[in-house]
Amino acid sequence: MKRVQFSSPYLPYLFIAPQMAIIFVFFYWPSVQAIQSSFYLEDPFGFGSTFVGLSNYADALGSVQYQAIARFTVVFTVLVTFLSLGIGMLLAVKADAVLKGSSTYKTLLIWVYAIAPPVAGLMGMMFFDQHIGPLVKLAGFFGWDMKVGLNYNDTAIAMIIVSVWKQIPYNFIFILSGLQSIPVSVREAAAIDCRSGVRRFWTMTLPLLAPTAFFLLIINMTYSLFDTFGVIDVMVKDKAANNPITLVYKVYMDGFRGNDLGGSSAQSVILMIVVFVLTIFQFRFIERRVHYN
Repeated sequence: MKRVQFSSPYLPYLFIAPQMAIIFVFFYWPSVQAIQSSFYLEDPFGFGSTFVGLSNYADALGSVQYQAIARFTVVFTVLVTFLSLGIGMLLAVKADAVLKGSSTYKTLLIWVYAIAPPVAGLMGMMFFDQHIGPLVKLAGFFGWDMKVGLNYNDTAIAMIIVSVWKQIPYNFIFILSGLQSIPVSVREAAAIDCRSGVRRFWTMTLPLLAPTAFFLLIINMTYSLFDTFGVIDVMVKDKAANNPITLVYKVYMDGFRGNDLGGSSAQSVILMIVVFVLTIFQFRFIERRVHYN
C-alpha cells in the first residue's frame, strides 16, 4: 500500500482542524454546558442560577411521568428499529430478485427517503385524519374506531407506523447494495447446495449481510431515539400531555416550553449516558458476531 507523504508534519492536523472545530462547537461544548446546567436551578429569564446538586436528576428519575415516557421510548425504539429493518430487508430481497421493471420498483421504494421527518409527520396526520384519513377508514372497516390524537394507544401506533414508513427506504438502499455485492458464483454454489430459498437466506445471505445489518442496527436505533423528533412533534403538537412522547421530546418540552433548563439538562445527560451504554453494548457484544471477511 502506498503511503501519503506530507511536506510538513503539521499539514494533516491543518486538514482535520475544520472538522474538529465543528465537532467541538456543536457536540462537545453543548454537552459540557448541559452537564453544568444539570446541577443548577436556572432562572427562566436569565437572572441567575442556584446550585441544587443532584436534585434535578432525582426529580427526573423519581417522576412517574418520566418513567412512563422512558418505558414508551424503549418500546417505540425496539418496534421502529426491528420493523423498519425487517420490512426493508424483505423488500430488498424481493427487489433483488425482480428482473423486469426493477428500476421502477426500486425508485418507488426509495423516494420516501427524500421526505423530511416533519413532512412525513404531516403526511402521517393526513393518513390518520379522523375524517379523511384512509388508514382510519381501513381500521373502521374492521371495527376499530381509531382516534389518533385522542387515544394514547392509537396515537402510539400511528407514530410507530409513520416512523417505520419513513425509515424503510434507507434500510432498503443499503441492504439492496449489500445483496448486489454478493458474488454470483457464491449464489450459484448456494443454489446448488440448498434448494430452499428461506434456508439459503438464513445460512448464506444473512451472514454475508451481517456488517451491513450491524451498521443499520446502530443507525436505526439512533433514528428511533433522536431523528423521529420531527414526526412526533407534528403528530402530538399542542396536545402532548394526552399522547405518548419519547425522552428526546420530553427534553424539548421541559426546556423550551416549560423553561425548566436545569431539569431539561439533567434529562439530556441521562439520555447521553443511556446512548453511551447502548453503544458500548452494541460494539462489545453484537459486533463479535459480525464477520467482515
